[in-house]
Amino acid sequence: MARSLTDEAIDRIREFVRSGRFPAGSRLPPEHELATELGISRSPTREAVKALELARVLEVRRGDGTFVTSLAPSLLLEGLGTAVSLMQGGTVLELTEVRRLLEPAATGLAATRITEDRLRAVAELLEAMQEAVEDVERLTVLDAAFHREVITAAGNETLTALLDGISSRTLRARIWRGTADRGVTRETLSQHQAIYDALAARDPGVATAAALMHVDTSERWLRAHLAELRTLDGA
Repeated sequence: MARSLTDEAIDRIREFVRSGRFPAGSRLPPEHELATELGISRSPTREAVKALELARVLEVRRGDGTFVTSLAPSLLLEGLGTAVSLMQGGTVLELTEVRRLLEPAATGLAATRITEDRLRAVAELLEAMQEAVEDVERLTVLDAAFHREVITAAGNETLTALLDGISSRTLRARIWRGTADRGVTRETLSQHQAIYDALAARDPGVATAAALMHVDTSERWLRAHLAELRTLDGA
């Protein structure tokens, strides 16, 4: 299939950004100048700018011009959560597999970098989880906040953004798991305690293992109940 002029314009502008021709925060030339520089007419150039604005690469400021954004990972990956939320059925299991690959490593990294302030925040979330043991939805929201705090402690913005996007889709499945199987609550709290203890000990190996065991438990449960989850999604 032949590529459109808009696609070509998008690629050219992206290359200008990657090469430093238009660095983060810089202002692009006016539309007619940009079109001339690209060697493409103004209409596809305009469409390319709109597409890159939606992708958070560009920011159009009315009356001021078009600027390259900060290009921060959290900004560029902002749409991941929305895309993930539209995935269907068994893809939640694929996302859990990705979580199993990324989150233990991030937790191990957090054990080497976590500050005392963030460790206290993790402890407070763990305490709140223990107090919310009878409220599945609140417990699951606190669970997600606990993991985000831990991942943020790793100090890797890209990793945090990726795992945030995945969490947006797996949260519903985790609430359903807690509702359908109330016996998992105590096990979940115990696993979170193990993660916290490893972080407090600044032990990356134990932190990685504790997080892996926690995510693996969720994944095995999902595999066993995948048909029911698909029915839930269909409903």
